[in-house]
Amino acid sequence: MAQRCSEIDGLITLSLVILGVSPTFHIPFWVIFSCATAIALGTASGGWRIIKTLGSKIYRLRPVHAFCAQTASATVILGAALLGGPVSTTHVVSSSIMGVGAGQRISAVRWGVAKNIIVAWFITIRPPESSPD
Repeated sequence: MAQRCSEIDGLITLSLVILGVSPTFHIPFWVIFSCATAIALGTASGGWRIIKTLGSKIYRLRPVHAFCAQTASATVILGAALLGGPVSTTHVVSSSIMGVGAGQRISAVRWGVAKNIIVAWFITIRPPESSPD
C-alpha cells in the first residue's frame, strides 16, 4: 500500500507542477496526508470484506493455520526481497492460505472462491512498464 500511496502522491504532485501550482517537484504534506487518509478510509470501509474472504471463505483459518500461512508468506516475501524480485504481498498471503488449507485436506479449500481471486489477479495485473524502477 505504501507503494501505491507514493505513486498516487507523485502523480498529484506532477499535476501540480504541470498546472503551475507548485514551482518544484516537492511533495507537499497535505498531498501525503490526503493519500494516506483515502487509503485508510478505503481499508476501513471495505477491508473487512477482504479479511473475511481470506480468513474464512477460502479456508476456515484457525490460529495454528494462520500462523503457518503468515510464516510461509513472510519467508517468501523475505526471500523475494533478498533476491530483488517483485512480489505482491496479497498474492503471496492468499496463496499461503490456500496452501495451508490444501495441506490440511485438498477438499477443505473452497476452490471456487480461490478461482475467482486468481481470475481477479489476472484482470488487474499491471504491465511491467507501469512499475517503478
